Amino acid sequence: MPSPRRYARWASPPPRRSRAPTKARGRPAMHASAHVDTFARDHLPPPGQWPRLHFGLPELRYPERLNAAAELLDGGAPDRPVFRTPTAPPWTYGELRARVDRLAHIITGELGVVPGNRVLLRGPTTPWLAACWLAVLKAGGVAVTVLAQQRSHELRTMCEIARVEHALCDIRSVGDLAEAATPGLRITVYGGDAPDDLLNRPAPGTPFAAVDTAADDVALIAFTSGTTGRPKGCLHFHRDVLAIADTFSRHVLAPRADDVFAGSPPLGFTFGLGGLLVFPMRVGASALLLEQAGPRQLLPAIAEHRVSVLFTAPTAYRAMLGALDGHDVSSLRRCVCAGENLPAATWRAWHERTGLRLINGIGATELLHIFISAADERIRPGTTGVPVPGWQARVQDEDGDPVPDGRPGLLAVRGPVGCRYLADPRQREYVRDGWNVTGDTYVREDDGYFRYVARADDMIVSAGYNIAGPEVEEALLRHPDVVETAVVGRSDEERGQVVVAFTVLRAGARPDAEALRAFVKAELAPYKCPREIVFLDALPRTATGKLQRFRLRATGDTDGDQQ
Repeated sequence: MPSPRRYARWASPPPRRSRAPTKARGRPAMHASAHVDTFARDHLPPPGQWPRLHFGLPELRYPERLNAAAELLDGGAPDRPVFRTPTAPPWTYGELRARVDRLAHIITGELGVVPGNRVLLRGPTTPWLAACWLAVLKAGGVAVTVLAQQRSHELRTMCEIARVEHALCDIRSVGDLAEAATPGLRITVYGGDAPDDLLNRPAPGTPFAAVDTAADDVALIAFTSGTTGRPKGCLHFHRDVLAIADTFSRHVLAPRADDVFAGSPPLGFTFGLGGLLVFPMRVGASALLLEQAGPRQLLPAIAEHRVSVLFTAPTAYRAMLGALDGHDVSSLRRCVCAGENLPAATWRAWHERTGLRLINGIGATELLHIFISAADERIRPGTTGVPVPGWQARVQDEDGDPVPDGRPGLLAVRGPVGCRYLADPRQREYVRDGWNVTGDTYVREDDGYFRYVARADDMIVSAGYNIAGPEVEEALLRHPDVVETAVVGRSDEERGQVVVAFTVLRAGARPDAEALRAFVKAELAPYKCPREIVFLDALPRTATGKLQRFRLRATGDTDGDQQ
């Protein structure tokens, strides 16, 4: 292992261990760190900008010393399956532990990773990517998992923000990372035939003792998808990784050890990290990891592998509706939906065809996973749900004052996980008076259910009328020819803004803007009807599948037919 002096420009020597929490630089009391490279802890937000955290549930009262990877690896019996793939025998928990320990020996020995170093992980969703993530955490490193679809300039920016010096990369995904030409970045590939491939290097066959990290040592940096501006790095602790499993997963999803998880989000997306790794491993269940996980791949995989818990976005559920015939989905018992607003029409259509109730939810990279949801008989189509046990939520105005039930305002939440941007002034915008303000406009109904209205910047004001884009989208989606739609406001001299709908039709449907307008006018007040309808082959989305409304809002230039 290299000398800690190599990291002198960022790090101080390892702190003296103490059972009592320390309070450095006036920030909230924290426990003695196991990190040698203290960059992540040193660049937490200033103390006055931290969210207030709540650990009311008994299961959230974690010990001072905690390594999330060690906890997850202990979740299943050695002979039980943990990771499945379409082309190879399942990995068992025992095999995964042995492979993670071998990787941890290599990265701390030959590669020279010390506790606190940021390690970038890149590749398709495979058991080896998951094993690398677990090995980095077990070795005390900070995992920075990025998407295989992200390009060199995006990767360069993230490496600069997080000061990444090490990368473990699937050999099939190394091209853009190498092109990023980040100074000082050491890339180690896996999945190839070369002797220096990560998986071919010699390593001890002995167990690796997990680094004795503090519960509040940084375990991962998750970058926002960067739909607008410079991406933000979100710092999450070891206890945060377990907290998302011990709140949403435990109390809403209620998984079982015999469940088989699957879904479309990659591990670089926190929706996927929870749904495909943390949640199944926390209860000793297994996950089917698919490199290609669109609707066309999910339906046959569900039947072949008897998937029981599914994670994907509303768009995918809607796409699968048209292809259900001929596919056996009888093994499904839980279907989780997040990433964008779930239209009530999609919920009802899925329920009518499958008998399954979609578990809607809202989460955020800043908060790691879902914090408002509902399951089973508590579900109300058209609403997101209620605060997940362990979380609190309210609707407030721009000044931070709660608004009455039934009135739209900004969604604010707090719980065991909170937003901590890595050295980013936008922390002040997200955390206000201890609450995490998500940027969503919501209404809290009289009975405590939270109903999504729009992103705060998606409210359209036309001729004095407030028009919520998602409401118009839901109306358009009720038309049998409409597959996808996104509604935004476009500047207009007379009205301030006008409503513009970007719409994708089913194959073979004829573009007819007047017919769609007439349909919407029959569904909604006429002032909400789109002034313009632009027909597209596909809506612009990020690599994680999130709709890029800013691209639609910024310009009317498209390759579609405007009517």
